[in-house]
Amino acid sequence: MARGDRPAVAGTAGGGGRESVAAVWRIESARIVGALARYTGDFALAEDLAQEALAEALVNWPREGVPRNPAGWLLTVGRRRAIDTFRRRSALDEKYAALAHDLGEGGVVTGSAPADPARDGDDVLWDPDQIDDDVLALMFISCHPVLSREARIALTLRVVGGLTSDEIAKAFLVPTATVQARITRAKKTLGATRVPFEVPPPEQRAERLGSVLNVVYLIFTEGSTASSGDDLIRRDLAGEAQRLARVLTRLVPNAPEVHGLLALLELTAARFPARTGPDGEPVLLEHQDRRRWDRAAIRRGRAALERATQLGRGLGAYGLQAAIAECHAVAPSVEATNWERIVLLYEALGRLAPSPVVDLNRAVAVSMAHGPAAALPIVDDLVAAGSLAGSHLLPSVRGELLTRMGRPGEARTELERAAKLCGNERERALLERKLDALPDR
Repeated sequence: MARGDRPAVAGTAGGGGRESVAAVWRIESARIVGALARYTGDFALAEDLAQEALAEALVNWPREGVPRNPAGWLLTVGRRRAIDTFRRRSALDEKYAALAHDLGEGGVVTGSAPADPARDGDDVLWDPDQIDDDVLALMFISCHPVLSREARIALTLRVVGGLTSDEIAKAFLVPTATVQARITRAKKTLGATRVPFEVPPPEQRAERLGSVLNVVYLIFTEGSTASSGDDLIRRDLAGEAQRLARVLTRLVPNAPEVHGLLALLELTAARFPARTGPDGEPVLLEHQDRRRWDRAAIRRGRAALERATQLGRGLGAYGLQAAIAECHAVAPSVEATNWERIVLLYEALGRLAPSPVVDLNRAVAVSMAHGPAAALPIVDDLVAAGSLAGSHLLPSVRGELLTRMGRPGEARTELERAAKLCGNERERALLERKLDALPDR
């Protein structure tokens, strides 16, 4: 989401304050944590300070009303907490120095607190270039090689994406306690290894760029189809991922996969206006009004895909997914879509980046190109392998294939299982409508 598109958050004292806190935090948390990390030079401390500011907002805003500059208010409170921390550390340093002196060891170490920030948050300036640098630095430190892949993703989704531990856990089909443990260990590791808060120099970016791109992709995925809640699409997360991808194309302009990722996000987001109905209910691809698709986003996506093609010796994983999205974007209807090409692209993607989700999507494309009977063995192989056991996606696709094959009893079993596993209210309602449309046993 472009910065100019962000809604101004305003409110009055009362119950609306908590909702305003949540809205501001979802949009601005990465910038707040990034600014505090630059201010303090301590990533783990910055995240703690931001959480303290959030807790204070949850107490004050419902009682006193939402401030004129909500994000600035949170940043100001975070900076005040930083000053308090520096002062406590300074006092401890003086006590330790006095003790060392008494022991005859010397070695005085003292600290000093930075100047007190603006009192009400309205004077806090949000420089766009500095914000971008802060968020990118935040992403690179969250994706540092000293962390495991799982820790990088969990930490970045938490501090950059603003997702809760529950949301991250649902996205990765793991217990919430596991996600919380990963985040805690990651912060301790970064603190123990004294990783500096900075955008790494060019020679170090390549090794960390893959993790950064993966995290941007995952943030967009959560925004594109929310893993839980009442809304199918979370435009704040999807928009933030698009913004970060655009920034990355400026930071690493000659990396093909950066442009491939941006192309994928733009082409996918182009369908957002038609993916939900007036009441927020999901609209399947075959029923979408393609006139509502964002043609400007399609043009941007195709241009980014062309740039990725020019820079590379073949498309990478994100570029291949973008090419699939382009097939949908240029087709006048589902029937006129080049499904044969989509099958080939999924086969190439499966060789380059094999995963059960890729195989499941290939099965859907095969069903459209050659019929559901040709696709069912692919899905059955995934079932036999125990793939995607905790996800609603596999039984949902299998139920759809069985419905099209005229096997409603088996389809009902699969769709009932999918509905039970689905965490998103809107998707679950769609699955239940499919169940209602099935013939009686």
